[in-house]
Amino acid sequence: MRKLINSTYITLDGVIQDPAWTMPYFDDEASAFAAEQTNGADALLMGRATYDVMSASWPTRDESDPSTGAAYFNHVKKYVASTTLTDPTWNNTEVLQGDLVEEVTKLKAQDGKDILQYGFGSVTTQLIKAGLLDEVRFWIHPVLEGGDSVTAPLTGFKASFDLADTKVMKSGVIIACYRPTAAE
Repeated sequence: MRKLINSTYITLDGVIQDPAWTMPYFDDEASAFAAEQTNGADALLMGRATYDVMSASWPTRDESDPSTGAAYFNHVKKYVASTTLTDPTWNNTEVLQGDLVEEVTKLKAQDGKDILQYGFGSVTTQLIKAGLLDEVRFWIHPVLEGGDSVTAPLTGFKASFDLADTKVMKSGVIIACYRPTAAE
């Protein structure tokens, strides 16, 4: 069965939206880890908000430069959980129809590599509740954003995780990998 892995950039004060603050930290070491993730995944899963941001950005990037990752993102199979998106324009994108849990269960049962999910919000909440998320990788950046941009995407939702791995990068970014705690 394929694994579903969430990879999310986050600041020290919990900001995950509009991660422009990550750019100074996306060095060769971060690029290598990101490439390792994408090399291990043959599909992306995202909610509508993440799709809107990514589909506006990736198609404009240079695919001939392997360091951009644009060729991967523009050609990999993409699944979007949305009740409002009907005609996706980004290459190789499919909108999941019907119940999210049922659809992701089917995707995980298919042959293939991992499924990578970016963003952390309502789609992730549903997947954690259903026991479908296998791992979350928080890229913790040494940045405080403050102000109104601090978010609590899972307000009213609780879950426990076990530490699976950590990677400390020279830039100060810490990638903390967690797996949902097994139900007792």
